[in-house]
Amino acid sequence: MQSNRKITVAIAIIVAMIFFTFFASLNMGYIRIAPIDVIQTLFGFGTEKDELVLFDFRLPRMVIALLIGAGLAVSGAILQAVSQNGLADPGILGINAGAGLAVVLFIYFYQGSSTSLGLDSIFLMPLAALLGGIFAAFLIYTIAWKKGVTPIRLILVGIGVNAAFGAALIIFQLRMDPRDFMQATIWLSGSIWGTNWKFVLAVLPWIFILIPYTIYKARYLNILNLGDQIATGLGAAVERERRLLLVLSVALAGSCVAVGGGIAFLGLVAPHLARRIVGPKHQAMLPTSALMGALLLLIADTIGRNLLAPSEIPVGIVVSAIGAPYFIYLLMKTN
Repeated sequence: MQSNRKITVAIAIIVAMIFFTFFASLNMGYIRIAPIDVIQTLFGFGTEKDELVLFDFRLPRMVIALLIGAGLAVSGAILQAVSQNGLADPGILGINAGAGLAVVLFIYFYQGSSTSLGLDSIFLMPLAALLGGIFAAFLIYTIAWKKGVTPIRLILVGIGVNAAFGAALIIFQLRMDPRDFMQATIWLSGSIWGTNWKFVLAVLPWIFILIPYTIYKARYLNILNLGDQIATGLGAAVERERRLLLVLSVALAGSCVAVGGGIAFLGLVAPHLARRIVGPKHQAMLPTSALMGALLLLIADTIGRNLLAPSEIPVGIVVSAIGAPYFIYLLMKTN
């Protein structure tokens, strides 16, 4: 009972922090809008200028930040449980890079320019990212497999595959138009580039379907954490559940990369923070990870938009500045 109350209070605090950060971020930017004007605009009594800034630029971007943060956090939590490795993250393991390469190839061959995306291509990009992420995950597991997959071998192979996909991206970008090259470079560093409601609709179904389904599968993540032998003894179809959960993780990461670019370390940090707050049981840890990831990315996006305004720091760089030291700390703690 005490544990359930603690979890409820923790989640309530994180939700309150999200609402506070969300409202504060609506006020901030190159064009400042007073809090009272924000409230009036949200209720339909604002000026045309304030409506344009809020509804056409800030709100869709901030909603996307919340969705991407939740998706990447849950994706990282799944990977850490499936691989039994606390250092696992879709950005570090190369899944984001594979999804990013697939999206860049899709943009180039389907439309020829990243500035002329049609409505159909916006909704097809997550599918392209899913295929790229699945290919990356398959490649990592195939290379890392040697009478099983050890955590350190998985991390090392993932880093190598990540570097290989990064090199392929650079080679391909050199063939792009210079303007598209610069846009692709900024996006791949982790920039929320889809600042309109079409991109929200493109990523929304993936997040709202896959995260609840993952939470439904939380008991299998708990069992997999006990090890394959114990999980098999408890009656779980280990390999089948592992493959399904891996696909869920890749699908979440791929759909987020399609809209938010290559944001690394968020899927590493958010699950660890959630685990410290509510414990290791995934029934509570997964929704807490989703909320924590949403909060962290919203804060990072707010910092990136305002720190050097009117210039903008890609949100992936802000997240990496926070996540990289934490990754080194975890690496030093790992035997």
